[in-house]
Amino acid sequence: MTTVDLKAAHDQFIDYLSQRRRARATIVAYGKDIEQLTQFLGNMGKKAIGEITHDELEAFLKKLGSDNYTPKSISRKINSIKTFFRFLKASGTINTDPAIEIEHPKYEVKPPRILSKLEYRALRDACRGDVRTYAIVELFLQTGVRIGELANLTLEDIKDIELHIAAEEGHEERMVPLNKAGKEALTKYLEVRGSPPAGGANSKSLFITKTGKPLLIRNIRTAIDRYFRIAGIDGAKVNDLRHTFIAHHLMAGTPITTLSKLVGHKRLSTTEKYLELVKDKQTENVKLEEL
Repeated sequence: MTTVDLKAAHDQFIDYLSQRRRARATIVAYGKDIEQLTQFLGNMGKKAIGEITHDELEAFLKKLGSDNYTPKSISRKINSIKTFFRFLKASGTINTDPAIEIEHPKYEVKPPRILSKLEYRALRDACRGDVRTYAIVELFLQTGVRIGELANLTLEDIKDIELHIAAEEGHEERMVPLNKAGKEALTKYLEVRGSPPAGGANSKSLFITKTGKPLLIRNIRTAIDRYFRIAGIDGAKVNDLRHTFIAHHLMAGTPITTLSKLVGHKRLSTTEKYLELVKDKQTENVKLEEL
């Protein structure tokens, strides 16, 4: 039986994810999930990773349920746990995988929330005085980029009428058209962005804080959630801006193959799922600048 302790196993896992060049957000999320698990196991008196059995993992999941985690959140943590123990098994740290028979809880997958014209215009109006957040909202609405892709944008990724989206975990590099509305919002932000403190290691990040540090995904979510509340838009999340971009382009007649490449879907079937959401809606002649 291995003598690798819980913390060492956790550290090895983080190193593995980093070496595989997984997205920063993924590494942080997986890291927190496994840290939560190892703390729970440590409180049970477990010290070495080889001591862990299926029963201990089920006890952890039961604890999550009693702590009012949603089935969806528990399912995400199960993904982290399964990836963690698969890595340990493949690396020879453990002989058997205690997570292999863990089952995901069933939960209803809600369809993407599509903002109406009235809603996304209200969101724009709500954040218009906040130049940075307005530029972020406009880029989401005009390009359909993922939140992780937007957070990772650098000044060098701005290519006049295009945005360069760097390759990241599972997604290929691509260029995304930057239309008039998106470019205008970005230009106004860059005018007030200023230069980060001299020597700042992350000074090339497009969206930064007042101290020149990169604006993190959680910062972006918090800011936009605040303006959703101000605009009176209930039940909307940041990712719904990307959903809105896709749906409105389908309604405007953008070819599905073109749209799929534009938003970086690996499979056409992912884009096709949106067709069901818009099939009963009247086709709108939406100019990109007016979205």
